[in-house]
Amino acid sequence: MHKELSSFAARLCGAIQARDAALRRPVSAARGPCQDLEFDSFALELFALQFQHNTAYRKICEARNNTPETIEHWTQIPAVPTAAFKELELTCWAPPERTVIFHSSGTTEQKPSRHFHNAESLAVYAASLWPWFEQNVLSDLRFTIYDLRLLCLTPPPEQARHSSLVQMFETVRQKLGAPETAFVGQIASDGSWTLDFDALLAALNSSRVTRHPSLLLGTAFSFVHLLDYLAENNLRVHLPPGSCVMETGGYKNRSRSMPKAELHALISERLGVPGENIICEYGMNELSSQAYAVTSDKWQVARDAVSSCHLSPVTCHFHFPPWTRVQIVSPETGREVADGETGLIRVYDLANVFSVMAVQTEDLGVRRENGFELMGRARMAELRGCSLMSAQIANRKL
Repeated sequence: MHKELSSFAARLCGAIQARDAALRRPVSAARGPCQDLEFDSFALELFALQFQHNTAYRKICEARNNTPETIEHWTQIPAVPTAAFKELELTCWAPPERTVIFHSSGTTEQKPSRHFHNAESLAVYAASLWPWFEQNVLSDLRFTIYDLRLLCLTPPPEQARHSSLVQMFETVRQKLGAPETAFVGQIASDGSWTLDFDALLAALNSSRVTRHPSLLLGTAFSFVHLLDYLAENNLRVHLPPGSCVMETGGYKNRSRSMPKAELHALISERLGVPGENIICEYGMNELSSQAYAVTSDKWQVARDAVSSCHLSPVTCHFHFPPWTRVQIVSPETGREVADGETGLIRVYDLANVFSVMAVQTEDLGVRRENGFELMGRARMAELRGCSLMSAQIANRKL
């Protein structure tokens, strides 16, 4: 146990809670915790601690001639490629302290990346997760969040102990006070995720009868399975007003893929959830914080078959919470691109206290001021849980 890291984690959680409390006041402070200069101070302190206590990360930094003495700003902190999480033990925890290990999802042939946790780091994970989820997913709802009927299109935690996504959904379930039966997914004999359609339809119909809004959380491929089942059985379940969907993207060869506009249109058509109530989430196994999208360029859904609809493009601008920073960097130079240009997404996540704060992803994004538009995976990057589609440029060699 590292007292310096534990102290940092406690101060970070306090800053997140203070910011959340400030937002709930009638008039919020113009500048809250984890803003510009304070983020830099937090980041430099955390880099020094991780350099000291994370052996694998220190070796990477030393190979690049980066040390706490040479780093003057958070933008100079060396980022670790997600591929390194497969080969190296990028953690400050000693082996006996690693009680939980999250694995990246993908095909069975791929070696998963590993993010080591225990109760202390999971507490930071929850402290980061909930206020940003509540602000982006629940803030516009016109009813008490505890009236929601939660449905998670994943297996329950006891069946998917290594899934960070399931851990996320379990944290939301506990915060909402929803029953354990909120999970309507199962693990198939081949290890893939499936849905318990009987339980899911019963819950959806119950929500419709009782007029309690539903909150559906799941991956894109889980929603495709649900929508295909509804279409095959000629079913539509028009959920009560206020119901919403959060989809995390990702197909992983577990279903047919489809453009986001078509997926969202089918959700509206078959479940009665309007497009403005469909939220997009971006996260990954190697991070502890998530980004959510504000959707623009709304599309029109015709009343006839969805397949014959004319769908306009959907643009999702993702934003991480204030205790993170995002750069869109050139694959060729590693430097941040200009607004409107495409590059690889690099995330600095202060909530990754006990692993590595700076993570270089293999995902492509377009820089949009202080957010980004997700474009998909770089060519030749392995399929992962956060993948959406193939991209058109070669992956950077890191």
